[in-house]
Order: sequence, then C-alpha cells, then structure tokens
Amino acid sequence: MSHSHDHHHDHSELSETELRVRALETVLTEKGYVDPAAMDKLIDTYETKVGPRNGAHVVATAWTDPKYRDWLMKDATAAIHHLGYIGRQGEHMVAVENTADTHNMVVCTLCSCYPWPVLGLPPVWYKSAPYRSKAVRDPRGVLKDFGVDLPETTDIRVWDSTAEVRYLVIPRRPEGTEDWSAEDLAKLVTRNSMIGTGLALTPDRLEEVSS
Repeated sequence: MSHSHDHHHDHSELSETELRVRALETVLTEKGYVDPAAMDKLIDTYETKVGPRNGAHVVATAWTDPKYRDWLMKDATAAIHHLGYIGRQGEHMVAVENTADTHNMVVCTLCSCYPWPVLGLPPVWYKSAPYRSKAVRDPRGVLKDFGVDLPETTDIRVWDSTAEVRYLVIPRRPEGTEDWSAEDLAKLVTRNSMIGTGLALTPDRLEEVSS
C-alpha cells in the first residue's frame, strides 16, 4: 500500500511507513503511553522468535530429516513444538506437503486465522476479501496473480484455516540442494511458500535476492 508523504523526507534512508511509525512511536512515548523497552521486546519477539524464519526452520528440518518429516505429517503440533515453536494460534497445526502432482494453498474464508508461531503476523492480502473468495473459487488464478504458473495436470488443494486448525504448507525442496545444510535450506523457504501462494526459492533465485 502506498502513501503520499511530505517531500522533505524524499532523501531519507527510511521508508515512508517507517517514518510514520517512528513519529507515532515518539508521540506515544512522550505521552507515556508506550514503554520503549517493552516496544523493543515486542518487536524482537515477532522479528526473531515469531515469524516466517520459524516455519522455514520447520520445513528445512523436514527436508533433511525423514523421521522428523514423518512426525510432522502425523502430528504437526507436537513436531513443531519440539523445535520450540508454540503459542497463540499455533495450538492445532496440520502440515500439508506439496508433491510433483499436488500443490496446497491455505486460506481463511471467514476471517484471518493464521499460524503465528511459525509464520508471524499475517500479510494484509491474506486478510483481504478478494483473496479469501478467489482462493476458493479460482485457486489457479490466485497462484498466477502471485507469479506461480503450475502445469494443468497439477492438483491444487485449498485448505480452509479455522479457529480449530491451522495449516503449514511444506513446499517442494528445490533441485540442486542435495548437499545443503538445514540452515542453508531454510534460506530458500519463503512465507508465501508456506502459505502456498509461492514456491521455495531455487539456488539461482536465492543468489539474485541476496545480491
């Protein structure tokens, strides 16, 4: 979402959103409504403890450890908890695995149920009415909107996340990563690939993104 902003900030290294957040945080702090230390702790929680990197760790572990992968598919809640990821909206997890013939995608048709412990806060588009309706009506069209063009023979399965159960998509492991460590593999796993609106990055794509 774009916002107009005063031209005085045209050369700032901060984005328009970051400038607005900084200004709001300053006002709230000056008025005593926000404790800076508490704010930093909250931000750190969602950036380093709760977020897509957690899910990427889960996926990379499943890619490299067959026993863990089997456990994850049988009891995702316990397997994810074993890696230290548990909390609100992560109590009842189900893992669905993409294959050469099947692609999974997750939506919450009623609101925005989302597995916070492994994916962090839901993106704005995930909560939008257009995504919620089109994901069910035309999932292949949604994938194309995200730049994913799958063969017509691929079966696309849409899973409706609810208050009772939330899903984590295990994307297909990219080719050419047979000797990669779990730590390096985790860098290929994106948030969208774990929702199903994207694919894991290929090694070449990772180099482009990192450069």
